[in-house]
Amino acid sequence: MERHDMTSPTETSMWRQPRPVWAVAFASVIAFMGIGLVDPILKPIADELGASPSQVSLLFTSYMAVMGAAMLVTGAVSSRIGAKRTLLTGLAIIIVGSALAGTQDGVTGIVAFRAVWGLGNALFVATALATIVRSARGSTAQAIILFEAALGVGIATGPLIGGLLGELSWRGPFFGVAGLMVLALVLTTVMLPPTPPAAKPTSLADPFRALKHRGLLTVAITAMLYNFGFFTLLAFTPFPLGLGAIQIGLIFFGWGLMLAFSSVFVAPRLQHRFGTLPSIWAAMTMFAVILAVMALFTTSKPTLIVGVVLAGFALGINNTLITEAVMKAAPVERGVASAAYSFVRFSGGAVAPWLAGKLGEEVSAHVPFWVGSGAVVLAMVVLYAGRTALAHLDREESVEDERLDEAMALSLTD
Repeated sequence: MERHDMTSPTETSMWRQPRPVWAVAFASVIAFMGIGLVDPILKPIADELGASPSQVSLLFTSYMAVMGAAMLVTGAVSSRIGAKRTLLTGLAIIIVGSALAGTQDGVTGIVAFRAVWGLGNALFVATALATIVRSARGSTAQAIILFEAALGVGIATGPLIGGLLGELSWRGPFFGVAGLMVLALVLTTVMLPPTPPAAKPTSLADPFRALKHRGLLTVAITAMLYNFGFFTLLAFTPFPLGLGAIQIGLIFFGWGLMLAFSSVFVAPRLQHRFGTLPSIWAAMTMFAVILAVMALFTTSKPTLIVGVVLAGFALGINNTLITEAVMKAAPVERGVASAAYSFVRFSGGAVAPWLAGKLGEEVSAHVPFWVGSGAVVLAMVVLYAGRTALAHLDREESVEDERLDEAMALSLTD
């Protein structure tokens, strides 16, 4: 990885980054708002448009399904037109998709334009991660933590903005994101220098070839299964809670804050003390237990609220460490690894919301949380089964990288 300065480890901080990195990070915050933005308005949309929970949950399913499938082409597009043009194209598509979703009068139209939004997000997110890792000062781990911090802030503020604007109208959050994305588009245009196409364009088959590496496939399937629990929590919990848009927004704002905190401040500490895989297992165990408790006490609003917020803590640790594992799991380009991994993991995010809604409608409100908890346990089993292919994760960094990471972890508590 290219390094942009040769300062000592104690002088190096992941917060001292070039302007282009901050431009992409800011745009990432806005992009990730889209994940939780619709959470507070799921019930209002269902009530106003006469839709069932499973129908409304398709807002997540169409978004995640298209984003996962489109991940397969992100590397091919970016390598041919350059990272900057790919980022700008993704942002422009998100603007169109979110704005048109807000103009619809039926769930089908909203679902369709959420799919368009997912296409834009795919082009943006995979390219943004690779761009930040390539351009940031410091180690790969620091760059990933910076990216996960942007993800956490976006996920945290998405429900809050969705709740505030959703109190006015369920259309408000869609138009709000479109406006923020225009700002992100302008900043990216101005602050990110032109990036030429790759000398060797990425093939559409490269992500599939990358998945032949057992380590990468193990991490991808693990993420797919734990995302099943993630999006069950995100898409279904508002229905048994039965609260207004602003209340749901505040609850998931707390969830996002915990996610951002643990991804930046807790994950690196755990990794340095216990190692990557043990820390991931611990985080997933916590998440599985939380979902199981929510399954047992689904009728208790306080239990659901506390469960949602605590789940953010576990998910933040998991997100950071799994993303870093992806970057190191296989000897392939980072953009290709990110695309292959995202294609697999988002399939879990696509199925879970719809299935949770169906199970909640036709079986019991407790069942979706049990299924989510079981999926997370299965993720732990898959990761354990593939552990030998990932044994190199904590040995791969150079001495310099280890010192940089250590300095960063220590500086977080200063």
